[in-house]
Amino acid sequence: MPKIISPFPPIKWIGFDVDGVMTDGGIILDDDGKESKRFNSRDGHGIKMLVRAGLRVAIITGRRSGVVEHRAREIGITEVHQKASDKLAVYERVLRDNGLKPEETAFAGDDIVDLPILIRCGLAMAPGDAVPEVLRRAHMVTQAKAGHGAVREMVEYVLSGLGLWEKALNPYLAQ
Repeated sequence: MPKIISPFPPIKWIGFDVDGVMTDGGIILDDDGKESKRFNSRDGHGIKMLVRAGLRVAIITGRRSGVVEHRAREIGITEVHQKASDKLAVYERVLRDNGLKPEETAFAGDDIVDLPILIRCGLAMAPGDAVPEVLRRAHMVTQAKAGHGAVREMVEYVLSGLGLWEKALNPYLAQ
């Protein structure tokens, strides 16, 4: 795990891009135009751990996909913003509507369209295979590639930084 930054931001809300963060960025379309995506099960469980720890988790993505809605429901994400052509505007609305300060938020992105949020939030995270412009500006970069455990690394980093990792493990150790 990368070294925890100090002081660690008081994160309350975490946003994730989908393609290139929660997936490997590939988009599968069949002959009828039906879309498929591959998600990592450990990443999904990590998201569930964030939700159980009391953090608010959201998706902000530029594309619209029923697959994303389904996956979000499955792992407990209730805040989903799709077809966000201006991701920063969505992020600023989230801040305003929820009384959040930028330093209380984290965001995970992989491409230049994510930069406006990444340079404003309290904790900018990127998968190891993000574009160079994002990697240079991220506070935390995973060893894993997108769709292959990167989100889980981010989750462990955030929970550790907030001092919640051991508490998050307790339900599994007590069994």
